[in-house]
Amino acid sequence: MQEFDWQPTADIGTLRKRARLLARVRAFFADRGVLEVETPVLGHGGSTDVHLASLSCQVITSAGRERLWLQTSPEAHMKRLLAAGSGPIFQLARSFRDGEVGRRHNLEFTMLEWYRPGMALDALIEETTDLVAAVLERNLGPARRLRYRALFRDLLAIDPFTVELSELRRLAGEWGNLDASALSRDACLDLLMGLVIEPQLGREGIEVVVDYPASHAALARRHRDPEDGEWVASRFELYLEGLELANGYDELTDAEEQAARLTADNAARRHAGLPEVDVDHRLLAALAHGLPESSGVALGIDRLIQLALGKSSVAEVMAFATTRC
Repeated sequence: MQEFDWQPTADIGTLRKRARLLARVRAFFADRGVLEVETPVLGHGGSTDVHLASLSCQVITSAGRERLWLQTSPEAHMKRLLAAGSGPIFQLARSFRDGEVGRRHNLEFTMLEWYRPGMALDALIEETTDLVAAVLERNLGPARRLRYRALFRDLLAIDPFTVELSELRRLAGEWGNLDASALSRDACLDLLMGLVIEPQLGREGIEVVVDYPASHAALARRHRDPEDGEWVASRFELYLEGLELANGYDELTDAEEQAARLTADNAARRHAGLPEVDVDHRLLAALAHGLPESSGVALGIDRLIQLALGKSSVAEVMAFATTRC
């Protein structure tokens, strides 16, 4: 008889501590009057983001055989709730991303996501910092804010907005020890951000990176860089001890602009030889109906628990990581 490693990847004591930390998250939002919701992990649309790999499955519904997508985050369904008048909401959601394997990644993971109608992005940064401090039970102080552009200038001696693509590919190839001759501009920037900049962030408390390139906006608004008028994304990423924990947006509410971005995403996927992903037309309909002015954030709860418990990988804080599911 074949032997299988059936034991959980997290020990039972760790799972008890995880449960207490999740209760702390729920208490944080209960104290602030934010409603907990549950939305489907399956949807008729997936994430068109070129940098994400959505998983899909064939199912039989009342409409016959259909393709449904496992959600990379609960964003689309939660925005539909916002458009229906839910008010502030949060969710601890099972999420799925193909190919994401490693100490900080698992194909299936828990995403903490919340939305705040009427809250400015600066206030959301403060709330996210408060949440992290509450879960870790640490006094982390105010978050230090850093501009994406300044980080590249300081640590790589380039302006990421103006550097020639050939130079960017050379740097990406050197740092990644790979052939970067065919990489896109965004792929090079992401590689350099991950290898050179991210490991240095949040070493002395929470640091928040703002003013990403406009091409990184995804479902966020854009605004002008006061330095030279370049369009930049109205979003932030929060780091602590070299870990990216959260990604927040000043949410895009324009249905036509969002539809154009999703179409452009699929065109970029085709150009890169990647499969197209079904567009979420119900999300677009919700935006057309009217999404309230909102800010929202997604936080990798497994990473935060890993940090809180001093573990070396997310597998150690999950009952069954993908390697043993």
